[in-house]
Amino acid sequence: MTATQNYGNIILSTPILSADPNVKEDVMTDQQKITILYCRLSNEDSQDRESNSIQNQRELLTRYARDHGYTNLKVLVDDGYTGTNFQRPGVQEGFELVKQGLVGCWLCKDLSRFGRDYLTVGQYTDIIFPSYDVRFIAINDGVDSQRGDGEGFAAIRNLFNEWYPRDTSKKVRTSLLQRGTSGKHLGKPPYGYRCDPNDKDKWILDEDAAPIVKRIFDLCIDGKGPEQISRILERDQVLTTKALYASRKGKPLPKNPYGWSDQSIVGILERQEYTGCTCNFKTYSKSYKLKKRIPNEAENMFIVPDTQEAIVSQAQWDRVQELRKNKRRPVKAERQGLFAGLVYCADCGSKLHFATCKGFEGKQDHYRCSKYKSGRGECSAHYIREDVLRELVLERIQAVNAYIRSDVEGFQEEWLHYRRADQERDIREDQKRVEQAKKRLATLDVVISRLYEDYALGEISKEKYKKMTADYEAEQERLKLEIETTEEWVAQRQAMGDDLDTFIALTKKYVDVTELTQTIVNEYIKKIIIQAPDKSGGKRRQKVEIIFNFVDEVEIPVLAEPMIAESTLGRRKTA
Repeated sequence: MTATQNYGNIILSTPILSADPNVKEDVMTDQQKITILYCRLSNEDSQDRESNSIQNQRELLTRYARDHGYTNLKVLVDDGYTGTNFQRPGVQEGFELVKQGLVGCWLCKDLSRFGRDYLTVGQYTDIIFPSYDVRFIAINDGVDSQRGDGEGFAAIRNLFNEWYPRDTSKKVRTSLLQRGTSGKHLGKPPYGYRCDPNDKDKWILDEDAAPIVKRIFDLCIDGKGPEQISRILERDQVLTTKALYASRKGKPLPKNPYGWSDQSIVGILERQEYTGCTCNFKTYSKSYKLKKRIPNEAENMFIVPDTQEAIVSQAQWDRVQELRKNKRRPVKAERQGLFAGLVYCADCGSKLHFATCKGFEGKQDHYRCSKYKSGRGECSAHYIREDVLRELVLERIQAVNAYIRSDVEGFQEEWLHYRRADQERDIREDQKRVEQAKKRLATLDVVISRLYEDYALGEISKEKYKKMTADYEAEQERLKLEIETTEEWVAQRQAMGDDLDTFIALTKKYVDVTELTQTIVNEYIKKIIIQAPDKSGGKRRQKVEIIFNFVDEVEIPVLAEPMIAESTLGRRKTA
């Protein structure tokens, strides 16, 4: 039976044991049947008083069973399991025995030990157990199904037992919110970092793992996918995360210590913390009863930059995310498109797919609009051969490199002129928001003072005063946090180095580019836009716009006009 099945008007929220009204007549006497002594302790309960310990529960239940003549005892224990989860090993083992008709009585200390989901607990105690002639006793709550003791109280008690984990969940969420918004990490450091021995809240570089993380990002920039990267690491006998930690603790290594999974590589490539930031609240759950974590929207995360040493730059991380969005389609031929995922149609905005096959020679490989399907699609082919595109891009990169190297200082001045204009505008807007928040904060101080005066004069009730005060104080805390984080971000932007250095470093790194590689393309090129060809005048002319990373806002003379692929009677040249 699943959670979607009904008993009466009750819909169960957790899988339960079926209540079969046609259970075979018992051939066992009550004394031959098993008496289950069920004990449970959750992590939250372990912080509570001693009476909730497993040992004390066991002693209480054993003494009660002995005093009341129960024999054939079986102790079932779930240690460290929450009461809202009925998939506990101990309780599932007991339910299986019940289903087989082997259980005569189920003993527990109180209803909360059995469970904290009032619907499921009530379903078992009121329907399932009676269907299998199982006597249910919760000693401290005075509940005995055979005598009908405490039936009305049990329902109320079950509600209180459910409120407990709900309240606990609320307190945990509040604590995590306070810690997360303070800029502290909420989880353990990922592969590549470790906790500072002198400060557990601080992450420092892991000397062994950090270079591997950097290499994984470099391989991705080089056009390698997760599967290819995992094979490279296995080939080079790089220990997996689990194997590395096991070796440090002197534990046995996994069966394949070099067997990196594709998912592990993906997890590393998507961790923003490698840029040196704290990234909290990346996931959330809709209810304390649901264990499934849902990815949060970016605007609902809390990100604090520069909290630990970066393994990769922000620019490199951003580039990897772009490349991850533009995943390359597997092709049957061994060749991969050098510009796959970067080429877009100027008319419909769709990507141009790379087309090749084993029968093609290199010059036949081409790109065509994904919405074009043999003339029946929503767009035209926008056909362009890869070797043509390769020549155009190489020519443009060489021209840009030569231009920047010819006058680095002039380029820096021009670039800063454009970038500073946008940055200063953003800073002014943030500063304006800070001023508005400070004014609202001062207003709330006055409002709270007047509320107290109204309460002291008896004009509003104590309950209303407490509620309104709590709401205003919560707003104050939110405003204080907003002011603090915004001011920090403004200060960082005013002082941070721009992407200028990154791009200039590229021109120095690739001084004499004579041939394109996947790494060069991914580092230089942000997007390539292909126009539809113009076939008038007996020539095929096709404009190609190449957009570079980091400098798309700057007017560089060599980028002023799109490049043109031109061909006549099957012969092509570029201009």
